[in-house]
Amino acid sequence: MKLITAVLQPGQFDEVVQAATDAGAHGLTATEVRGFGRQYGYAQAPDVPSGRAAIVVPKLRVEILALDETAEPVVAAIAKAMNTGSIGAGKIWVSAVESVLRVRTGERDLEAV
Repeated sequence: MKLITAVLQPGQFDEVVQAATDAGAHGLTATEVRGFGRQYGYAQAPDVPSGRAAIVVPKLRVEILALDETAEPVVAAIAKAMNTGSIGAGKIWVSAVESVLRVRTGERDLEAV
């Protein structure tokens, strides 16, 4: 199993949800977050100009638990939906998941997804 984590612009959320579900995602969790990347929150500068602090900008963090065979199609679909062609379009990373437990039923791993 894989945990797909995407940090995206809030305005891309509906498109990302639609793309993820169309690609086979069966659920997701979204959290409002704030942060900055390589540009330190500046839309034009490649780094923080001398004497200026980083700008922490609003983003959404979307997490999707996927089976190994569906992870890559889901990543490709959400990447396409997120791509604005502009600085700050976001990041996606994929992590291995060791175990999953569905609390209500006690099911584990594949049965819990």
